[in-house]
Amino acid sequence: MSLPLRPELYSLSGDEAAFFKSETGIEDDDELKSHILTVQAEAYKIRPYPCIRIFSFMRLKISRHPSYQRFLAIGRKRKDAIYAEIGCCFGNDVRKAVVDGFPVNQIIATDLHPEFWTLGHRLFKSTPDSFPARFIAADVFQCLSADNTPVNTPISEIQSLGQLRGHISAIHTAAVFHLFNEEQQLQLGKIMAILLSSTPGSMIFGTHIGLPTKGHREEPVALGGRTHCMFCHSPETWRSLWDGGIFPKGAVDVEVSLKELDRPDLAGAKFYMLVWCITVL
Repeated sequence: MSLPLRPELYSLSGDEAAFFKSETGIEDDDELKSHILTVQAEAYKIRPYPCIRIFSFMRLKISRHPSYQRFLAIGRKRKDAIYAEIGCCFGNDVRKAVVDGFPVNQIIATDLHPEFWTLGHRLFKSTPDSFPARFIAADVFQCLSADNTPVNTPISEIQSLGQLRGHISAIHTAAVFHLFNEEQQLQLGKIMAILLSSTPGSMIFGTHIGLPTKGHREEPVALGGRTHCMFCHSPETWRSLWDGGIFPKGAVDVEVSLKELDRPDLAGAKFYMLVWCITVL
């Protein structure tokens, strides 16, 4: 049995509410809440991630990131810049980036569960024609098996992120790294580094669960109300992972901070998020 959805945790307001109203065309607050919670329930049937249960997949993560404006500048200033969203779920962050100016035809979004992207069209009342960002259903750990693709290949013809190795200008990923153990997190970082362009200013940025000291934390498992040990980096170990681990020492600038956040579903337990950006020097 899965954990309850907890609709009482719905808290959409301010700029996020304005974004959803603009994208869905639903102006009434109660109607919007009902629409969003209906899609949330559908998603929870596909995969009962705790993040869906606590509503975070319905929020905007990318625009609150301290590196967001630098990311948008890449889309404005770099010819044919490619942005990849890894673990896109409904595509909230992709859509926000497009609204704020990143060219939609220069975006690739990927997720292990294509049903989430389909639900994103339902959530935002769009279609693949009205919102033509390229979506690829894939396991990112398998993406490098594809051959390289000529730089001038249209995004619409790309079948795998691996075809763009060395050509992606910006990678964003939120609430993804903490799904994996320490070795898998290293592997995922190496994959992103291979995909990233070597042009100075190219960036990988995101957020995920961390700890003040590297180690494990108990996190609720959606199925059965059990818990599992989640591996978490600290700011210091996250920095050393990228600078001197994944990339040669001094090849990248690593910005990372740890923020303590309120999680009303965790009954007062401390909850920390790593907020980070890796930039090619």
